[in-house]
Amino acid sequence: MNRKLLYILIAVAAIAIVTILLTGTKETEPPVTAEAQKGTFEVLVYTSGTLEAENSEKITIPEELSSRNVRIYEIKISDIVEEGTVVEEGDYVASLDHKAVEEVLVQAREELEQALNEYEDARMDSNLNLSNNRDQIINARENVEAAKIILDESVYESPSVIRKAEMDLEKAKRTLQQEQEAYKLRVQQAEARVNRRVVVLNQRQNRVKELENAYRVLNIHAQKPGMVIYAKDRFGDKIKSGSTISRWMPVIATLPDLSKMISVTWVNEIDISKVKTGQKVTLGTDAFPEKKLEGEVITVANIGQPLPRSDAKVFEVKIRIFGSDTDLRPAMTTSNVIQTGIFREETFIPTDAIFHDDTLEFVFVAGKTIVRQVVETGEENENFTIIKKGLEPGEKVLLERLAHEKELPLEGMEIYYEMKRQEALENETEEKGMKTEQEIPQQGGNGEAVHGQNGTGR
Repeated sequence: MNRKLLYILIAVAAIAIVTILLTGTKETEPPVTAEAQKGTFEVLVYTSGTLEAENSEKITIPEELSSRNVRIYEIKISDIVEEGTVVEEGDYVASLDHKAVEEVLVQAREELEQALNEYEDARMDSNLNLSNNRDQIINARENVEAAKIILDESVYESPSVIRKAEMDLEKAKRTLQQEQEAYKLRVQQAEARVNRRVVVLNQRQNRVKELENAYRVLNIHAQKPGMVIYAKDRFGDKIKSGSTISRWMPVIATLPDLSKMISVTWVNEIDISKVKTGQKVTLGTDAFPEKKLEGEVITVANIGQPLPRSDAKVFEVKIRIFGSDTDLRPAMTTSNVIQTGIFREETFIPTDAIFHDDTLEFVFVAGKTIVRQVVETGEENENFTIIKKGLEPGEKVLLERLAHEKELPLEGMEIYYEMKRQEALENETEEKGMKTEQEIPQQGGNGEAVHGQNGTGR
């Protein structure tokens, strides 16, 4: 019994010793630190992109199909060469749906025949009606001559007979004049009626002619030598045999100039303010990991686009690749490192070593004792941040917060106060500038104040 109790006491003592050792190790384990460095600091933006030719020849539907008079708004691609096919000038590239144009052409010819018949009918009706009108004028003229004879023969008759003969002559003359004026009006009406038929006839003749021209160019050939790269439809899918194209999106394929390539990439809205034209870029390709290419930013979009299924926005950036490389092909994936800033002789530390407490930014400086040091930060990259004030090169900072940090002394509050003072001065200067713009309107030519659309003088 005593021996059993002894074993229990020994076990309890062993557990206590192990616990003390483990606890002591944890308490005395030194915190992880990093040293403030001084040197060249690069701000880099990492993106992935897709290779495209900077310049390319577009292969589009024939201009003959784009005519408004043809009235073919969409047409299918019945055949197209394989993507990547190298073609020479004049080589066959694609064929459009002949049957669709044939159907429209047959209908247009029927409409032309109908217009021709209507024109002939209008012309014959006009000739017949005008012939009747001319006969009426001849009859009216003969009636005038007859009335003149009767008046001449009534010279020895009574005044009443003479008066009646005079009235009959005047009536016959009025009738002749009315028939002549009516004839002129009917001629104008007939001409207008026939001219309308002529206009319709010409329109339909031109449409048939344009459709016949369009039918002859449905087989599409390359205008320049190059490699065929399929275009994309409005949904972002590649054009292929059976795809439908329209006059509003007429591109079937492109023949890229492979001697000048660009990478089209997208930068998130957090980093886009850092990216400017002319910045240097280092590129790699998934297809050739060993290749390292150099380039520069040539365009930065002003308007962002939403990412699918996300509230974030991205901005299109185009990067020109220096030189030419025969291995590069459109649609290859690139990894891009954009050098958005380079700073020399700067002090910097890991971003993980910077902590926040309300409006304060501070670090834990590990010297003889640990203190909280207020810092002023500058530019940052993926891993490091520049320290403008508060640290010297070689000082060590902690990478983790301390549980008892509130008990540590806080140094460098003058840095914080100076930052707030500068911020207040900048805000005051900005407000004064806006107020000045509002109070000093420009003078127009008539002496009146001219304001911009926002109500401030420009």
